[in-house]
Amino acid sequence: MLDRHLTFSSPAAYSCDFQPGQSVTRLSGLSSKGIRSLRYLFEEYAFDTDRRELHRGTVTVSITPQVFDLLDYLIRNRERVVSKDDLIEAIWNGRSVSDAALTTRLNAARGAIGDSGEEQRFIKTLPRKGFRFVGQVREARKVAGLNPGDAPESVPAFPDPSIAVLPFANMSGDPEQEYFADGMVEEITTALSRFKGLFVIARNSSFTFKGKAVDIKEVGRRLGVRYVLEGEVRKASGKVRITGRLIEAATGTHIWADRFERDMTDIFALQDDVTLAIVSAIRPKLFQAEIALASRRRPEDLTAYDLFLRALQQAIRSTRESLAEALRLVQRALELAPGFAAAAVLAGECHMENVFRNYAIDPQFERREAVRLMRLALSLDDGDPDTLADAALISALLVGDCETEIEMSDRAVKLNPNSYRAWICRGWVYKIAGQPEEAIRSFERAMRMSPVDPQTFAVLNGIGFALIELRRFDEAIIAGKKAQRLNPCYPGPYRCLASAFAHLGRDAEAREAAARMLEVDPAFTISAWIARSQVSKTAKLMIEGFRKAGLSE
Repeated sequence: MLDRHLTFSSPAAYSCDFQPGQSVTRLSGLSSKGIRSLRYLFEEYAFDTDRRELHRGTVTVSITPQVFDLLDYLIRNRERVVSKDDLIEAIWNGRSVSDAALTTRLNAARGAIGDSGEEQRFIKTLPRKGFRFVGQVREARKVAGLNPGDAPESVPAFPDPSIAVLPFANMSGDPEQEYFADGMVEEITTALSRFKGLFVIARNSSFTFKGKAVDIKEVGRRLGVRYVLEGEVRKASGKVRITGRLIEAATGTHIWADRFERDMTDIFALQDDVTLAIVSAIRPKLFQAEIALASRRRPEDLTAYDLFLRALQQAIRSTRESLAEALRLVQRALELAPGFAAAAVLAGECHMENVFRNYAIDPQFERREAVRLMRLALSLDDGDPDTLADAALISALLVGDCETEIEMSDRAVKLNPNSYRAWICRGWVYKIAGQPEEAIRSFERAMRMSPVDPQTFAVLNGIGFALIELRRFDEAIIAGKKAQRLNPCYPGPYRCLASAFAHLGRDAEAREAAARMLEVDPAFTISAWIARSQVSKTAKLMIEGFRKAGLSE
């Protein structure tokens, strides 16, 4: 089930300059020569705590001192929910303040950063609990000179994954086609920004490089990003060809490059199609690059995010030993950063896998831990689509509250329609809820997004399971065989094949598939499989096929 790409959910506070428990005020320092000052960056805003200024791009936003302090407190404490009493103590020194006065200041803070009480894009109200700053924030520190103009400012790159999408060059020879190239970049930027924790430079900053010969290393230094996506667009004879390159800014290394050619019919559908193709292609490449960077760091230099990446790499292997190592690593990450929602949900998934794969020595303990960590992750960040998707899957497998799980998985794909992981989780949620047609639609959407993904076998397995419940046994066999060819060591496809063959009366092939499955999962019995998870509650035909195939009760 851990068929996932990287979940970009690394909090900005986990940069190499910040250690959990350290005071952010102490880190920010003063503005005298040689001392660091601190700025918080989110979307097109820069919040300068030293100069007490808020900027939107190059424009200074007018803001009262009290509203500035309110924003400052919420941003500094963004890893937790801040209560009304916390705000009154910090901003009003504990004086009596009416709800109306507090609401007025919160509305002013939201207005200053382009937010509202209805949208709550940055400042979220949690009824009866308090408030939380939920925007993606990056901390930028610089060494101040004697005067602001002493040296050109550059933003240092941080360990969190960060990317700038540069304007694509218009190679058509027609200046009127600039709109298409620019629109393509805007679509890609928007799609990437939906991956919470992947810091994406706003369009206005990236477009300052439009029409210029650029040095990628300089772009990375100027914008403070680890990766740069650049490309070209060429339109001719009713076709459009788009070339893209993903580059590691510090070294200039090309991580990914590809070319996409499409017919020019519906221009908006074309932009959507190419955006999906590019985002789906570069996201796993970013994952691989981040893993490689984490693996090169010395153990004493590992941050919570590095530990999370290493844990994820182990978890994907899904062996008994790799899951144990993943849990060890992710628990260390949570010790360093207790507010790291992605680490909490990954730990929950590891416990879930131990139950699901029959590795657990104490299944009830593993179940409790999986559910506890799933709920912890949601309490830390229920607005991250991948956290929502993973939590919905854990709940669907181990709890079985279909209505809640469907709501969470639907919200996950609404928040990020380009999340491969969210669509896979949604497929399993709907399969377990007894809606196999919708499950297949979700699995197929995931496969369209990443057609040559290394984890395609697990998606095909889900499709096969759903097809059996629809009595489409021939199609289930096709899906099962494809999955089995992609990963002969994964037991799921053999279960699918054994059941589907048995339903069609192809007894010899059913017994052969059952025997192959037992080679991979020798402890399998029908009753044990039923007890492992909620998958079995809407798998009547699957179980009936097991019995016909001669598998042990």
